[in-house]
Parts: sequence; structure tokens; C-alpha cells
Amino acid sequence: MNDIILKVENISKQYRLGLIGTGTLRHDLNRWWYKIRGKEDPFLQVGEVNDRSVKGESDYVWALQDINFEVEKGEVLGIVGKNGAGKSTLLKILSRVTAPTQGEVKTKGDIASLLEVGTGFHPEMTGRENIFLNGAILGMTKKEIKQKLEQIIAFSGCARYIDTPVKRYSIGMRVRLAFSVAAFLEPDILVVDEVLAVGDAEFQKKAIGKMQDISQGEGRTVLFVSHDMTSIEALCSRVIVLQNGKIALIDTPQKAIEFYLKSDQTDDEINYVNVRGDKQFYIKKITINGGHNRNNIVKSGSSIKMKFELNKGLLPEELKKIAFYLIIKNELQSPVLTLSNMYDSSFEYSKIATRYLECEIKGINLTEGRYSVTTWLTFNNALSNQINDAFVFEVIQTDFYKTGKMPSPREHGYMLLNQNWSCS
Repeated sequence: MNDIILKVENISKQYRLGLIGTGTLRHDLNRWWYKIRGKEDPFLQVGEVNDRSVKGESDYVWALQDINFEVEKGEVLGIVGKNGAGKSTLLKILSRVTAPTQGEVKTKGDIASLLEVGTGFHPEMTGRENIFLNGAILGMTKKEIKQKLEQIIAFSGCARYIDTPVKRYSIGMRVRLAFSVAAFLEPDILVVDEVLAVGDAEFQKKAIGKMQDISQGEGRTVLFVSHDMTSIEALCSRVIVLQNGKIALIDTPQKAIEFYLKSDQTDDEINYVNVRGDKQFYIKKITINGGHNRNNIVKSGSSIKMKFELNKGLLPEELKKIAFYLIIKNELQSPVLTLSNMYDSSFEYSKIATRYLECEIKGINLTEGRYSVTTWLTFNNALSNQINDAFVFEVIQTDFYKTGKMPSPREHGYMLLNQNWSCS
């Protein structure tokens, strides 16, 4: 019989929009009155599905509905879905940060969670002191923590600052130390949200390797949320796809990723849901001119022109403080290339107020496939607007090299470059 270490039964989570707390005093009294009479909570019947792309009529929304799954000891379970699908809410319930409205979570052993930057760290305490604090929370003795201390410090790469208060750490340092603490203090279940995306590429690679060691070598369980499909495919044994707070599929990484990518994007989608930043300036509208039958389809080697309308006009002196980045990602959400006005030596600042920025790629030298574009807009070095997966476009194959042969994206990369070969 399989050793089940985590069992989720009929989990649902309901929130009331626009307010802190679950409801009014009148609602709470109604709930209590129905409960003591053995009747169903009346407010469980009024919530709407958590589809953030449409405006609902109810004050209540289901962040999660009817979630059921089991996880075996030593398994790495991936969880994917759009922003707002319920991934972080599910992890918070599993980590006992918040309670479900309905349902039950059964676990065997300790859970260590890496949900948000700095979670579980006391900012006034040093890195070393926080290691001991987190170990104590997990039920470890001081002696047990000391045995792991040097490994944690070495893996985090924070040795020089380990006796400095955590409030002085950069975001990347906090992430590295938090992951090292969670991984090396040997919890039975390690819960990792996409916070690892904040870390540098080298540490991400180390972290993925460590999670593989945790599951395969040490027989511990990992729950892993990420938008990086390459990491999901390499690390996970099964993957859950969440859509609007419900489980759409539980399957192998390959099948789950294929399902997610097909359901995640539509032909003319421009996604303004996943937005971050202070919004002093933000993108109001995006126009794509691909020169084909539909605006978001381009041929390999052809041009693509993107026009971005901002919420308000930029004065000439403000425009000089703007940095605009376009991160083009492949179907697995791995970055392929980055474009920016900061990289264009011919970029001329307007002498009058403007609310439009344009970017033209003279030749979209990418292999066949679907690509998403994440936009970053910074003002005075502060993030003003970020839209993950702001829009998608599809590159269709042409005879780019005039040889009748084209490289396979998965096996040979995504870039097409003009090249000259010779013999001597």
C-alpha cells in the first residue's frame, strides 16, 4: 500500500470581496444560528466562481472549490495555473496559514513553507538567529539545528552577512536563506511557492537540485508552484492544473503542461489580470501588428510592431526616467530574449508630452511556436507596472534558411540566426 503523507478532502475557501474578514457581525450570527441547528451555512450557496476576467454580482467568491488529492511520501507534486487560479490560497491552507471554509487537510509529519519573501523571518534578528528560530518552530532541538547550521549557511551563500539583521538583506538574500533553512531542517513536507523566481539563475539551479535530492535521496515530499514549465517538467512526478479555483487536471508533467498551455492562452488574449507595481504609469492598451491574417500571428523572420498606450502622458523630463522591458518567453515560460528602450542606442526622447511607446522588431527570428510577452515599466528605477503574460503571439514556420530545413525548438533552441559556413 502506498504511504500517503498528505490527504486533501473537499477543500473549499470562500472570501468576501472588498472587506477585511469573512463578513459582517450579522453574517457571522446567521452562520452560528444555522450551525447550531445542524443546517448548511447559507453563505456557502451565494459565492461565485473565481473568474477574475468577468465582473460578478455576488460579494462572495470561491477562491477554491472541491479540491481533492493525495500525495505520497517522497513525491514531488507540481501545481500550475494562471494568477488567480487558487495556487497560493491552496498552499496557505496546506501550510495552515489560513483555514479552509470547508473540507479537511490530513498530514503526517512537519511542514515547512516558503510562500513569500521573508515569511517566518524576524527582521530585527540576524540570519543565524532566524535559523534557530525556524528550527525551533519545526520542533528541532538546538543541538539538531547546530548540526545543520554550517550546511545551511554555505548553501545560502550568505556567510558574510549571517550575523547581520535580516531587515538589511536584499530580497535575493532573504530568498536564498529562507529556502536553505526550509530545505536543510528536514521537514517531512516542503512547500515552495514561486518565490524562487526572485532568486538568481545560479541559485534557482541549486534549489531545483536540492529539491530533487530531498525527494529522491531523502524520501521527503515537495509541493512546488511555479510558472517555469521547464522546472515543473524536470522536477515533478505529477502536476495539478488549477483553473478558477478548481482542479482541471491531475496528470503526468508532460500531459499537464500541454493541457495548461493550451487552455491558458487564446488567440487574441491580452491579459491585464496579473499586474504588479505602484501604477504611477501603467499600460492601458496594447496593439500588435503582425502582418498576417490575425494580429498575433507572425512568420519566422518577418517584422512585428507593438504599440503601448500609457494611462497618461509623459512629459519629456519624465520620459527620460522611464525604462520599458519586454521579456519574450517560450511555451514553457522560460525567457528567450529581452527587449528594452534602454538597449536601443537610436532611441530618441520626445520633446513633447507623449503617452505612446512603440517597439518594432525588424526580424522575429524565432522558431515555430507560441510565445508570451511580459512587460516591465519602471519609473525612476522603481517598478511602476508589470504585466505577466500581457499578450501572446504565434510564430509560424517559413523556409528561413532557404534550405527546406528548420531546427526543432525543443532540441535545438529557439533563435534563428543568419550564418555563413565555409571550407578552407
